[in-house]
Amino acid sequence: MSEAGRVPSPAAPPEVAAAAPDERKGKEAEREKLPPIVSAGAGAAAGLDRGSKGQISTFSSFISTVNQKKEAAENRSSPTHLAFPNIKNVRDLPPICLDVRQKQRVSIDALPSEMKAPVLSESVLPNQSKTMKDFQEDMEKVKSSGDWKAVHDFYLTTFDSFPELNAAFKKDATASFNTIEDSGINAKFVNAVYDALLNTPQDIQKTVLKGIINSLLREWKGPRTKDDLRAYFILLQNPQFSNTSTYVIYAHLLRQIAALVEADHHFLVHWLKKLSQKRFKQLVERLLQFISLRLFPAKPEEFPPITKCSWWIPSASKVLALLNTANSLVHPPLIPYTDFYNSTLDHIDLMEEYHTWQSFGNSHRFSFCQYPFVISIAAKKIIIQRDSEQQMISIARQSLVDKVSRRQRPDMNMLFLNMKVRRTHLLTRKRADLKKKLKVTFVGEAGLDMGGLTKEWFLLLIRQIFHPDYGMFTYHKDSHCHWFSSFKCDNYSEFRLVGILMGLAVYNSITLDIRFPPCCYKKLLSPPIIPNDQNIPVGICSVTTDDLCQIMPELAHGLSELLSYEGNVEEDFYSTFQVFQEEFGIIKSYNLKPGGDKIPVTNQNRKEYVQLYVDFLLNKSIYKQFAAFYYGFHSVCASDALMLLRPEEVEILVCGSPELDMHALQRSTQYDGYAKTDLTIRYFWDVVLGFPLDLQKKLLHFTTGSDRVPVGGMADLNFKISKNETSTNWLPVAHTCFNQLCLPPYKSKKDLKQKLIIGISNSEGFGLE
Repeated sequence: MSEAGRVPSPAAPPEVAAAAPDERKGKEAEREKLPPIVSAGAGAAAGLDRGSKGQISTFSSFISTVNQKKEAAENRSSPTHLAFPNIKNVRDLPPICLDVRQKQRVSIDALPSEMKAPVLSESVLPNQSKTMKDFQEDMEKVKSSGDWKAVHDFYLTTFDSFPELNAAFKKDATASFNTIEDSGINAKFVNAVYDALLNTPQDIQKTVLKGIINSLLREWKGPRTKDDLRAYFILLQNPQFSNTSTYVIYAHLLRQIAALVEADHHFLVHWLKKLSQKRFKQLVERLLQFISLRLFPAKPEEFPPITKCSWWIPSASKVLALLNTANSLVHPPLIPYTDFYNSTLDHIDLMEEYHTWQSFGNSHRFSFCQYPFVISIAAKKIIIQRDSEQQMISIARQSLVDKVSRRQRPDMNMLFLNMKVRRTHLLTRKRADLKKKLKVTFVGEAGLDMGGLTKEWFLLLIRQIFHPDYGMFTYHKDSHCHWFSSFKCDNYSEFRLVGILMGLAVYNSITLDIRFPPCCYKKLLSPPIIPNDQNIPVGICSVTTDDLCQIMPELAHGLSELLSYEGNVEEDFYSTFQVFQEEFGIIKSYNLKPGGDKIPVTNQNRKEYVQLYVDFLLNKSIYKQFAAFYYGFHSVCASDALMLLRPEEVEILVCGSPELDMHALQRSTQYDGYAKTDLTIRYFWDVVLGFPLDLQKKLLHFTTGSDRVPVGGMADLNFKISKNETSTNWLPVAHTCFNQLCLPPYKSKKDLKQKLIIGISNSEGFGLE
C-alpha cells in the first residue's frame, strides 16, 4: 500500500509478505483489515442447533459413535478403518506466521515458473448424476413426504471425499479449470446445498461432518491438485463450522489450508475474491468467532487444553490473512477493512503481543501483531500510547541519571518537554527531548498545563501553519483539503517542523484539525520505519488518478476523460510529455520523461502519460518538501508500532474519526451547574439530536476545535456543559482547550436552538474565546 508498484502476496496479508528477510530495520509493511464479533452465546447457538432433530452432540461423543460402527468396505458411509487424530498429542504446525516487517513483496502474479505449483494430472472423478435442479426437487419432495432418504444419500455421497466434492460441484467434471480466474465450481449449487444443510435432520448433518473427517484424515503426499484446492474452498464455506461442537474438525481444516504452499494460496485468494459479499463476510465472521471463542471459551470443556492445540489460532489467522488479501485485491473491497477487526483482542495483553513480535519477529513464536489487520484501531492506539510512554520514561530517566552523574540537583521540569511560547511566536527551534511528555506555557499568562494549554497551542499553531499567507500548503476548495506547495525554496526545515508537530500530536494523544488527503498518510508510511540507508527515497508511493481525485478532482476527471477518449488524442489534444506550473507568477515547464517536450501524447502512450503526470504531482514535484515532513514526523514517532497501521488508521490517530454518535456524546457528557434532568439540558439534547449532520459537526468543531471524534469515541472527548450565569440574550461560549460549552439557562427550546445555531455557525477559526 505504501510501496510503488508492488502487489501484496495472497499467501499472506499485504502486511505479511511472501518472503520475510531477517533484518528488522528499514522494513516496510502494508495493511489491509473485519466485522463485529459474534458473541460467544449467540455464536455458539447459531449453528447446527437449527436442525429439525435437535442439537448435534459434542465432537468426542460423535467420534465415539462413529468408531463403534464397523461397516463393510464397500459401504460408502464409513471406511473400514476410520482413524481419528489423537487430539491430546497433536503436533504443532510448521511456522506459518510470516513477519509483518519486510523489505520487499513479491507479486504472486509474477512468480517465476519454478515457484508456481505444477499442474498435476487430476484423478478421474466419480460419476455424479445429481444436478442443482434434482437436489431442489428432492428438497421439495421432503416437504410433502417427510422422506429424507434421497437428500441423505446425496449428502452422504457428496461429502465422502474430495473427488466426490468435485464430482458434485464442478461445472464440468472433464475440464481441468487450472486458472485463478475461474475455480470451476458451481457456486449457486454450493450455496443451495449449504443453505439447506442447517435445516436437515441431525443424522444428515452428522453424516456430512463424518465425511469431512474422513477426507481430512487421509494421507496427503506431494503437491495438491487443483481438485484438492477446490475441495478445501468448498469445505471452508460450510456453515456448520459456526457451531463450537465442530471446532476440532474446523481447526484441522484450517490447519491444512494454512499449510498449503504459497502458489496454492495464490489460487485460493483469487477464488475467494469472487465470492459474494454476503458469503465472504460470513467466512470472515466465522473465523473471527473461532479465534474469539478459543481465546475466551464460553464452555472450556468443549475444547482441548489450549496448550495441546496451540496451532488453532495461528492457522485461523493465516486463513484470515488469505481473506484479507483477497479483499484488498477487489476495488472497492468486498467488506470494509474495519470488518476484519477482532474486538476480543482488546481484552488480551496487547503489550505482551507487541513485545513478542518485536523480540521474535518471524520466528516460530506467534503474535497477533504479525497479522495487524485483526487488531482494532483502538487497540493499536493503546499499543502506540504505551510504547510512547515507555520511551518517554526511558528518556526522562536518562535525563535524571545524567543530571545526578554531574552532581547537579534534579528538577522535575527536566522530565518534560517544556515549551515556553508567545502567542505571536508559536514555533520554537527546540529539537532535543522530543520524546518527553509535552508541557506548554504561554509567556506572560498564568496557567498550569493539565492538557488544555497543550491543545490550545496545537490549535493555534495549526491555524497559523495552514494559513494561505504562510505559503507552505495549498488549500483546494473542491476537495476541502490541503496539499504541499510545490514551490522550490532553499530551506525545507519548516516542513520538518510541521512533521514534528504532527508526530508530537500523535505521541501526546492530541487530535488535530488537519485536512490532508488519504494519499498523504500512504506516503507517510512509505516506508513505516526510517531506512538505515539515507540514499533510499522516502515518502514515495504508488499513486493513481484515484489518489489525485482526492486532492484535485477536476484535473483527475480530465485525465480520466483523456484515457477514455475515442478520437485521435495526438491531433485533438496536441499535448506532449510535459507539464506546466506557475511559481511566483512565472510559468515553468517540466518534462515527465527525458525529451518529453518532443514526445507527443498518443492513443498508444496516454496511459504512461497519465501515470507520469500523477506521479509528478503527488511524488516528484514535492519530494523535498514531503521528505522533510516525513523525517520530522518519524523523528518523534520512531516506533515499530507504526508498522501495524494502515494509512487510514494513521489519519484517524492524527485527525480523529469522521463518524459521529451524538447519543454516545449525550451519555458521556459531564455537567457543571446543570443536572442532566434540567429543562435547559433536555432542550439542548432535543435540539442537537435533531440537527442535520453538518450542524452537529459545527457544534463539535465549535466546542472542541475539531469536527472529528477521537479513536476512543465520544467518551474520550470529556465533553462538559457548564452553566453560564449570564443573560439569556447572550450566545453560547466554548472553551475548546477543555471541550467545554458554556450555556446560558435559556427558557425555551426555540430560543436555545436559535442562539446555538447562530453561535456555532458564525464562530471564527477554532471558536476560541
